[in-house]
Amino acid sequence: MSEAKKVNCFDCQYLVITWDKNFPYACKRLGFKSKLLPSLEVKKDSKIECLFFEKKVKNG
Repeated sequence: MSEAKKVNCFDCQYLVITWDKNFPYACKRLGFKSKLLPSLEVKKDSKIECLFFEKKVKNG
């Protein structure tokens, strides 16, 4: 994936929407919950786009 490409968690197979109102998003691959989308947390902390993004495979 190119550095310039933005990661969209909603297109990633690892995004989970939780029932926790304080931490509504989670990443199964990295194993954490967040108030922000996980890709935004990764970008904020590491200054690079998430390297674990994998596009969802559509069924059917």
